[in-house]
Amino acid sequence: MSEKVKLTIDGKKIETEQGTTVLQAAKQIGIDIPTLCFLKEINEAGDCRMCIVEIEGRRGFVPACITRVEEGMIVRTDTPELNDSRRIMLDLILSTHNRDCLTCVRNGNCELQTLADKFGVTGIEYEGQKIESNLDEISPSIVRDNSKCIMCKRCVATCKNIQKVGAIDVAGRGFHSRIATENDESLNNVNCTFCGQCITACPVGALKEKDETAKVWRKIRDKDAFVVVQTAPAVRAGLGEEFGYPIGTSVTGKMVTALKRIGFDKVFDTNTGADLTIIEEANELIDRLTEGGTLPMITSCSPGWIKYIEMNYPELLDHLSSCKSPHEMFRKHTKIILCKKNGNRSDKNVCSFSNAMHR
Repeated sequence: MSEKVKLTIDGKKIETEQGTTVLQAAKQIGIDIPTLCFLKEINEAGDCRMCIVEIEGRRGFVPACITRVEEGMIVRTDTPELNDSRRIMLDLILSTHNRDCLTCVRNGNCELQTLADKFGVTGIEYEGQKIESNLDEISPSIVRDNSKCIMCKRCVATCKNIQKVGAIDVAGRGFHSRIATENDESLNNVNCTFCGQCITACPVGALKEKDETAKVWRKIRDKDAFVVVQTAPAVRAGLGEEFGYPIGTSVTGKMVTALKRIGFDKVFDTNTGADLTIIEEANELIDRLTEGGTLPMITSCSPGWIKYIEMNYPELLDHLSSCKSPHEMFRKHTKIILCKKNGNRSDKNVCSFSNAMHR
């Protein structure tokens, strides 16, 4: 059993386990210390200095996210001096930041914006040189904008320590430090698997999902297009949560009705595509067994996983099944069948949109 440590935080006495950080100890008694670069169990580096606290007997301020509790420690988390320092930190971050907040995808849901509001940062005292905008939007799913990056490194830690991919890292020094890929290539051209975890980790709008909503609306409003949507099985079980239903509630009927009212001509379930894929994969496996093909045969419906193998383990490519994913397979069948059913309408006019919620 680990030893207990007694300390005082903002006048409140607490007893906690040895090895606990000041940030964790404060949270245990309901004291909120602001953070920006901190991401629990993923990125605990103390780089942003937003979580600084005063510890009696120590010179200067210390970051709460990496400072361990000690017996008899007296901590202050909310003093005029601390808050002045936090405002300066925010000012310096914002001084080089792309501040087009009103048109940013994270407007209203941005951690930097929230902290600036909390500490009353309404103007920039130390206006500095702006970070050069380097927009990477070549990949099929992720858009990266360096001008909004605050160098918290949460995306780097997530990609490297959680996903074990390491497609991005810190490059350069000083003001020219930046989150970059190898040789500053697009995410599309490195070993990124488009998992999207870096987007989830990013506290600002430096990383975002590629949005094709406008393209879908244009097709829905095109009178010459027959627009089809197919949903992944996870959607009907996960969508309800966004509308306040208990986690896992199936909302199939509501989802189909909503999609129809939006304007889709047909709504299909990708489960049908999964059935087709099983048949195709089974036939391919039988062929490999009887004709002496490469074994074992490996299959996945995730394009990201396939890319991971291509980029990191090319020696395994012969083991991959040649079958397309359920989404792709069902999309092709849908086009063929609906073209015939609708008077051999041109294949280009039957637009199929897949919901890749389970990528």
